[in-house]
Amino acid sequence: MSRGEDSWTGLSAEPLPVQEVTTWAIRPDCGAVVTFLGTVRDHAEGRPGVTELEYEAYEEHVIGRLDAIIEEARSRWGLGRVALLHRIGRLEPTDSAVVVVVSAPHRGAAFDAARFCIDTLKATVPIWKAEAWEGGRDWGLQSQPVQPAAERLEAPSGGAG
Repeated sequence: MSRGEDSWTGLSAEPLPVQEVTTWAIRPDCGAVVTFLGTVRDHAEGRPGVTELEYEAYEEHVIGRLDAIIEEARSRWGLGRVALLHRIGRLEPTDSAVVVVVSAPHRGAAFDAARFCIDTLKATVPIWKAEAWEGGRDWGLQSQPVQPAAERLEAPSGGAG
């Protein structure tokens, strides 16, 4: 993981430092900190009893795309600190898979930027999951082709949902 003064990005096979990154995002010039935490569910559509997910990533492209998402979010909203962290490897229900933390002077910008960051991460960063459930093991049902980052990043700020 790469941690700078105002951004923190990375992949980790270890549990994500949710509390640490949320505390890191607090700044005296920012009155809002939004933390989005994506956790592993015990089910997926048509797949009851999910016992684990296994995340894989095209690591050579992940950090550059995470940095581009942060750069675009900064250009749209006046942000303080931004973190985009994702787990790889085997995770069980309730484990944290992804954390997005955004600080901004006001809550509207923090909420909008956090939503943009998670939606754009899911659409443009090459990370995939396989699911194991009571009936078998296969790629996640919501898997989709990874969009070119430029297409997603050029979308209007109101359409990031």
